[in-house]
Amino acid sequence: MTSELPLLDTPANGIPEVVDTAEGFSSSVTCLAAGAGPIAVDAERASGIRYGQRAFLIQLRREGAGTFLLDSETLGDLSGLNPALGRDEWVIHSVTQDLPCLQERGMRPAALFDTELAARLLGWEKFGLAAVAERTLGVRLAKEHSAADWSTRPLPQAWLNYAALDVEVLLPIRDILCQQLLEAGRWEFAEQEFSHLLEFEPKHFDEPWRRTHGLSKVRSRRDIARVRELWQARDSMAREADIAPSRLLRDRDLIALAQSGVKSSDDIMAQWRRLSRAEAARLFRAYRKASRLTVDELPTRQEKGRQRRSPFSHTDLKERVAALKAAMGELSEKLLIPHDVLLQPALVKTLAAQPTVDVEHFLAEAGARPWQIELSGPTLTKALDRLPRA
Repeated sequence: MTSELPLLDTPANGIPEVVDTAEGFSSSVTCLAAGAGPIAVDAERASGIRYGQRAFLIQLRREGAGTFLLDSETLGDLSGLNPALGRDEWVIHSVTQDLPCLQERGMRPAALFDTELAARLLGWEKFGLAAVAERTLGVRLAKEHSAADWSTRPLPQAWLNYAALDVEVLLPIRDILCQQLLEAGRWEFAEQEFSHLLEFEPKHFDEPWRRTHGLSKVRSRRDIARVRELWQARDSMAREADIAPSRLLRDRDLIALAQSGVKSSDDIMAQWRRLSRAEAARLFRAYRKASRLTVDELPTRQEKGRQRRSPFSHTDLKERVAALKAAMGELSEKLLIPHDVLLQPALVKTLAAQPTVDVEHFLAEAGARPWQIELSGPTLTKALDRLPRA
């Protein structure tokens, strides 16, 4: 059926010029301020290519103003947009993906509508922008440039065409999803979620190097220390060169290097030939630093925050978590709402570790929204009541 839908391949008003000057930005702000209603917002990054998740192109569209493509890398601070957009809603597909890089440029919404989250609240199994556009508007979107290197300059016209189309569909999609949420009796759920998203911040890790893929299989504290020092060296090198750390050394290679027993930077170059001599030397210094640490200086096998004791044995805790997950899974199927939208899985796991707890109070203290507590609280309370006490 998808192939029979018409392909939306050209913006209604053509491809706007990229705004990359102070004068152009000022003019864009004036035009957007003169528009009315919600603002469609999207951002393009260079994930896996450049260091970090900053936006290289930001697209906006508003009725009465049109579409604007902002070269955010050149313009830098975009906080001048905030008063122009006022208190109106920003329509974004997947707020948690785009909001951090928008905030990094100084953009702060007063209200949000997340088209991806709206689709998930409606129980849709496919919720990417292209799938949502097909289901709501009956059109196909080409997504071949979603993983492009958006730090490229000048940006190819085909990419700009794609970028303009993404915000062109967001506003009509928003209207249809809003109506469907109202009809399904889930608009109040959505309102609470969208309000909560205004406070969203990416999770901060005190020891980000512990996110290294494959680290859980490293048992020696000395090798864990080598992973830490190598990760930090790789991160600094990647930041300085503005490239994704994986383009220097993939996680699996970093783990292999930590356990390799190399004796010199030449050994590193012999195994990882794409590294320059300077890069190999810097990595070897990190490796040697870890090798010289005293036992007391070695990192623990587990992250500090995960070393809290539980009144339940490891086996009992696993059974409790499994029981609560099963209960939430049944509720998810009954309501046709994904289990991770119904309630954050980490909360379910933390709840399982509590010996005695008022479930609804616990969820409220942990930041669950009222609709989540109302739906999940009774189910989790019943599941806990069936489990043995500590």
